[in-house]
Amino acid sequence: MVSIGYHASHEQFPPSELLRLVAAAEEAGFQAVLSSDHWAPWSTRQGHSGQAWAWLGAAMCQSSLPFGVVTAPGQRYHVAVVAQTVATLAEMYPGRFWPALGSGEALNEHITGDRWPDKPDRDERWDQCASVVRRLLRGETVSHDGLVRVDRARVWTLPAVPPPLLAAAVSEASARRAAGWADGLVTMYRPLDQLRPVIEGFWEEAGEHKPVHVQVHLSWSPTEDEALAAAHDQWRTNVFGPELMWNLATPEEFDAHGERVDRDRVRESVLVSADLGRHRAWMEELGEMGVDRIYLHEVGRQQRRFIDTFGDNVLPDLVSVTSGVRHPM
Repeated sequence: MVSIGYHASHEQFPPSELLRLVAAAEEAGFQAVLSSDHWAPWSTRQGHSGQAWAWLGAAMCQSSLPFGVVTAPGQRYHVAVVAQTVATLAEMYPGRFWPALGSGEALNEHITGDRWPDKPDRDERWDQCASVVRRLLRGETVSHDGLVRVDRARVWTLPAVPPPLLAAAVSEASARRAAGWADGLVTMYRPLDQLRPVIEGFWEEAGEHKPVHVQVHLSWSPTEDEALAAAHDQWRTNVFGPELMWNLATPEEFDAHGERVDRDRVRESVLVSADLGRHRAWMEELGEMGVDRIYLHEVGRQQRRFIDTFGDNVLPDLVSVTSGVRHPM
């Protein structure tokens, strides 16, 4: 059975409010939580960016759900510190936590003052970080001299079972690249003719049906105009191609580019509809593709309304959708 999770957007809400929203989401029937991990929001209008790892310790304590986080070791975070943090959460909450490693965005990583690498170097650093984290979570003492440097690091407190190490990837090339080391894939929703090659490429390169999680950006309101207005206000800075998305450095830069984005273009990145049946149909299509978990991110500000409405009218049907293979994570 496909499971439906709630996305906790640190860019849009303070961590104290996200704690309350996760509790409400669990009560409403959401089955998992995905946390963002940002230094800065995508827009000054979003206006927040709490520290994800501190929040995860508190959020998991008040919940019984599984949690994941998309994070990028190698620049803002030293890779060994990421491995230690992952191990601590996995030890405290056995079987309930997994990280998805990505190659990062300048928006979050530029703050160190180090050069923001070009795409080939980011991808190579991604591979090296994944290898180092994997080895540290196995209890090895690791030294590494490459695009990241590690000197005789050992994580002393480990979980009984290492957590799954997922890859966060958007393109087919990146999904294929990560398939050799990743225990699963986290990617973003887009039209199915664009999404299918990413997922199938990952499975083909992996040689097996590893778990796939899809984050869905959506906007629902009682009227179509309200739904579109909310999406345009909060998410118009997220419609750009990779060259901008991964390389702009500040919320102000994103806002400057967002001023040229009209309402209808937001539909390229956000599933906008006042029709709950349409939202159900979009999710059912994902379930039929074999996706294991769908994380719903309501991009608007009315989170409690979204949680309650989808809990009553959407989730009961979605959790009955059958996809090919199910996984516990």
